[in-house]
Amino acid sequence: MSVSDTDLIHAWKQVLSLSRLEPGQIVTVLTGADTHPQTLRCAIAAASDMQARVNRLDLPPVNAEKSLSRDSLAYLGTTPLTGNPAAIAALKASDLVLDLMTLLFSPEQHEILQTGTKILLAIEPPEVLCRLVPTEADRARVQAAAKEIEAARQMRITSRAGTDLVCRLGSFPAISEYGFVDQPGRWDHWPSGFVLTWPDEGASQGRVVLDRGDILLPMKDYVTDPITLSIENGYVVRIEGGLQADLLKEYMASYEDPEAYAVSHIGWGLQPRAHWSMLAHYNKETHIGMDARAFEGNFLWSMGPNNEAGGHRTTACHIDIPMRHCSVALDGRAVVIDGVVQDEAGLSRAARRKETL
Repeated sequence: MSVSDTDLIHAWKQVLSLSRLEPGQIVTVLTGADTHPQTLRCAIAAASDMQARVNRLDLPPVNAEKSLSRDSLAYLGTTPLTGNPAAIAALKASDLVLDLMTLLFSPEQHEILQTGTKILLAIEPPEVLCRLVPTEADRARVQAAAKEIEAARQMRITSRAGTDLVCRLGSFPAISEYGFVDQPGRWDHWPSGFVLTWPDEGASQGRVVLDRGDILLPMKDYVTDPITLSIENGYVVRIEGGLQADLLKEYMASYEDPEAYAVSHIGWGLQPRAHWSMLAHYNKETHIGMDARAFEGNFLWSMGPNNEAGGHRTTACHIDIPMRHCSVALDGRAVVIDGVVQDEAGLSRAARRKETL
């Protein structure tokens, strides 16, 4: 169901207020060929009404000839800012960049953030943005989980389907994604609501068994038959299963890059207003699947780069895999059990669900 401009402007104002936008600050709205027109006009209206000085920078798309998908995360690294110092200078001169184009996993984004400019990515459909407006409570919950990761030196992930993966931690920071940018030099993504880190280089061992209902992104497909991924010394060395396993193998092989198979970020979802079932209701090309990445209790892991965390591994291929019904333990202490987050909010919701069954 579509949302009104009034509702979306109100949502933008909530997010911009949480992002500490002040009168007179410079906001640059970064757009591309796939930017949603309602998201754009409402972002400009909201920032303008909050007395910011608003600019728009529109850049042409790149990578179409290299990617097998129209998803904005299907081919990473090269962006319309690559080799474009004039555009980079405009963004560096801004207090806040509203990224309606997608700059993820690019050196230019890091360069801009280092100047103190804040960047907020927002490319999901307007009705998803309105449903998942972030809150202070989201931030508190995600940051509490990040502190748990920062104190740990091992994450172990298990499931009844057969997953048993052990990742050594400590080389990379814990990242809190809660949907707004309230500090200079901060990047975030609206919508979100999850915590993640990257395992130490070469220090992930075990296997991941994708069960029915787990999700492959950017394909935006639910797994229908089990897929087993064997992991040795931080890399996926075998992918076994049926048709979907073959499709995944062929897709990843098309990048011709062994770094595509490295274990990338690992973490879990903390957003109760995000829904595992969302993919069933949308055309694939209308969204990038943030509900899948954020829904409460998922185990979200990926293959591909770690340069977003300060590592040296870059690759154009990035596969995100949100999984259901997993258990996650930090140094032997459970933080998620069978898809239930083991904090007060998660346990309370799980108890209420049981009462309704």
